Amino acid sequence: MAEIKLIVNGKEHLLDIDPQMPLLWAIRDFVGLTGTKFGCGVSQCGACTVHLEGKPIRSCTYPAVAAKDKKIITIEGLASANPHPVQQAWAEAQVPQCGYCQSGQIMSAAALLASNPSPTDADIDTALQGNLCRCGTYPRVRQAIHRAAELMKTAKPGSTGGK
Repeated sequence: MAEIKLIVNGKEHLLDIDPQMPLLWAIRDFVGLTGTKFGCGVSQCGACTVHLEGKPIRSCTYPAVAAKDKKIITIEGLASANPHPVQQAWAEAQVPQCGYCQSGQIMSAAALLASNPSPTDADIDTALQGNLCRCGTYPRVRQAIHRAAELMKTAKPGSTGGK
């Protein structure tokens, strides 16, 4: 066991955990944020996607010690007072069916739009290729990302970032 400081959604958490514990379990079981989901455990489905220093990572295989002292944003921290434009667009497009993959999909989409504010369908497909949806809502995912891009272009500065 080791004491590891994780900075999750702008808050510091000192955790006495196995350093090799996957970040997913540190976030869910020790920080208490359960929006990030366990899907496959081998970084193939994307349900566990979080942002680490602004980049999407698969937290199910990422050692907690590798995230020490780095900025982590989960689905709970993606937006502060109002929904993030991606979350707003997700609701407008009625993307979720079962909803299990949605936090990972949204986190990947937000990272895409942070680096590419006007993605093409091909850009979206590439950025989200590792986010699996058993319900097959991929056309609505693409529609929502295009809508979120529109919303972000008209959003006030600072209203689309995490904590």
